[in-house]
Amino acid sequence: MQFEIVGNPDYGELKVVLDVGDVVLAEAGAMSRMSGGLEMQSRMMGGFLQAIARKLVGGESLFVGEYTAKEEPGYVSFAPGVPGCVQHRKLKGDSLILTAGAFMACTPGINLKPVFGGFKALFSGEGAFYLEASGSGELFFNGYGGVIEKEIDGEYVVDTGHVVAWEPSLDYKITGMGGWKQTLFSGEGLVLRFSGQGKIWVQTRTMGNMAGWLRKYC
Repeated sequence: MQFEIVGNPDYGELKVVLDVGDVVLAEAGAMSRMSGGLEMQSRMMGGFLQAIARKLVGGESLFVGEYTAKEEPGYVSFAPGVPGCVQHRKLKGDSLILTAGAFMACTPGINLKPVFGGFKALFSGEGAFYLEASGSGELFFNGYGGVIEKEIDGEYVVDTGHVVAWEPSLDYKITGMGGWKQTLFSGEGLVLRFSGQGKIWVQTRTMGNMAGWLRKYC
């Protein structure tokens, strides 16, 4: 299997070239085009219970698309639902934490399961659960706008709406920039405070801010 990411950072798209026997899995609705020789079917990734959990608490689709080159090589292209950047991470028995909606595609060796972000995450506006991608294989995820990869050694603070993914070696907690009373009533100021050593991926735009901007003109 080979892949190419084009169009970054504004309109990223993932093209995957499959040899005979290769398989790639993708978020439902992500396929933009494919060659005629591939076989596509929908299935629940990880089984029924894990699929239901990802749907209800992880913000992802119940089904994923499974694309297989059974009799001849072919290619398939995937595009995220929002304009932005596509990122790649090769997992080698390790894991990565993704925020809701960030998962795009992966190879069959990757497993996705929901991870509870804590009760404070209920007030973040971004969902109380994250997705943990683990195993061995290729993982692709996306953000809204550009995506910045940042190496952390110490403490780093990011608005909850701008976080796309992070390595589990980092500790984190959700706090308010000001007091919690001010945060709850204003709906602003919630941040993720990371500490330790590891990488995070941050998006330069948020859907919440875009929706707020559009409401001014509706």
